[in-house]
Amino acid sequence: MSLPLVGRPRSDRPDFASMFTPKLVTILREGYHFSDFKADLFAGLTVAIVALPLSMALAIAGGTTPDRGLYTSIVGGFLVSVFGGSRFQIGGPSASFIVVTAATMALHGIDGLVIATIMAGLMLAAAGLLRLGTYVKFIPYPVTVGFTAGIAAIIFAGQIKDLFGLTLQHDPAELWPKLQALGQAAGTVNPASVGIAGLTIVIIVGLKRFRPGWPGLLFAVAAASLAAAAFSLPVETIGSRFGGIPSTLPIPHLPAISIDKAVAVFPAAVAFALLAAIESLLSAVVSDSMTGRRHRSNCELVAQGIANIGSALFGGICVAGVLARTATNVRAGAHGPIAGILHSAFLLLFMLVAAPLASYIPLAALAGVLVIVAWNMAQQHEFAVLLRSSHGDAVVLLATFLLTIFKDITLGIVVGFTIGALLFINRMSQATAIESQTPFVSDDTADDAEPRTRYNSALATDKNMIVYRITGAFFFAAASSVGAVLDSIADQSKTVVIDFSSVPFLDSTAANTIYGVAKKASRHATTLYLTGTSRSVREVLLRHDVSSDLVRYRTTIADAVAEAKGEPMATDEVSLAKA
Repeated sequence: MSLPLVGRPRSDRPDFASMFTPKLVTILREGYHFSDFKADLFAGLTVAIVALPLSMALAIAGGTTPDRGLYTSIVGGFLVSVFGGSRFQIGGPSASFIVVTAATMALHGIDGLVIATIMAGLMLAAAGLLRLGTYVKFIPYPVTVGFTAGIAAIIFAGQIKDLFGLTLQHDPAELWPKLQALGQAAGTVNPASVGIAGLTIVIIVGLKRFRPGWPGLLFAVAAASLAAAAFSLPVETIGSRFGGIPSTLPIPHLPAISIDKAVAVFPAAVAFALLAAIESLLSAVVSDSMTGRRHRSNCELVAQGIANIGSALFGGICVAGVLARTATNVRAGAHGPIAGILHSAFLLLFMLVAAPLASYIPLAALAGVLVIVAWNMAQQHEFAVLLRSSHGDAVVLLATFLLTIFKDITLGIVVGFTIGALLFINRMSQATAIESQTPFVSDDTADDAEPRTRYNSALATDKNMIVYRITGAFFFAAASSVGAVLDSIADQSKTVVIDFSSVPFLDSTAANTIYGVAKKASRHATTLYLTGTSRSVREVLLRHDVSSDLVRYRTTIADAVAEAKGEPMATDEVSLAKA
């Protein structure tokens, strides 16, 4: 890959110290003002209101007690914000961990879960210090969508019991036995639980549509709790199952650790570390795309490691940077990591003051919350796009999805990545023959240096225009580095041209990267041109919604530059538009 062709030079690579400097330090060095604090205070309160019911629900779904979810958000979230490499990252329990958490609890108990979380924290910190953060981004897009959708399906299945108030003699952890047990218990449906869960879901969906700025999760859980208490409904609550939650943080302590125990929980620790790394860095990338900022991936991994160790010492569960809460933080107007610190402080305050009230929360209401979480995780549109994108992407997606559901999350990721790599090798072998037929682009690929020199000189004087060329196969391993360069385009220029004339093919991960860049350019009123796209490349981009509504397809760089300057184009664009 060669970037850019024309434009301002890229900065030198950061040194070791700057690579691991927390964003909190950077914010304070820049100067932190009272107006910044007010923004962070409001954002922190907003995220805490969202995180309060969600933290308890995720902990219960993972087979632990609701207080452990709060400990995770308070301690883990605080440490992620203090040491993290992202301005806006919010740490806490994640839906991605539910399956592994429940399995670890069933096999090894709470001590085994705590030890696995500490080991995962050590792995994450080591990965960051070894600068492996960049390599985590090499996970192909179909694999990410596949395992996320698989986790969503498992979460939904896990909530059916509380959603319908079923009475089960035994609740298996594996999906198929669980579905069989639920089917056998279908005659024990509790109408009150169904009504409470339905009320919760309706309020969340309704507020999201008509009052999106309101904390729908909190309002829904509060309304469901009031309804259950006011009408004395026969539903199971946090108090009836767990006896309520404590009103203080526990004293940090270590469980008894042995070599045999560490070996036994090692696979779970690896799964926790892998999932935490993927989700945290994905969340940081999305927050970057929303704000135009850049996170420090290796610093973020170190912070996640510290947060997991700290959470485990206080009796919490595994921590990750969570996309939904991070996006809420950005939308609420956060200025920096202090919003995340305040989010943890507010959660601690809520626990100190309102812990007795949590006993009245119906478990059916928390099940309704997690059904909404599962629906949002499923990424139905992205799943459908990948199914029709290509046979290879569909195979990778379905293999990851089905293995995640019926076997193991880690196995699903590994197999999906392996199939993706094999398909890439096959595509590369085919691309060799196709590349020789790539149309000749005379303005910047000719051997004669004169046209290129003249063209560069013309653009160098235009500060509002920048041109990038992508050279070579554009696939999942290169998508993160190319995306990092292109992601800052809206802050640099009002017209951006990306040339694909030297790209023999691109995969779904690359197409999704360009879609993200195009969406950001659209939000910032930046005109984005894609030039030199072959028919096959353009078909992949269009299948991933990179349409003419977001970008302008032109044959050559010269045509794009001429149109941007209001000059006549040399190439007839009618044939391209029909292609």
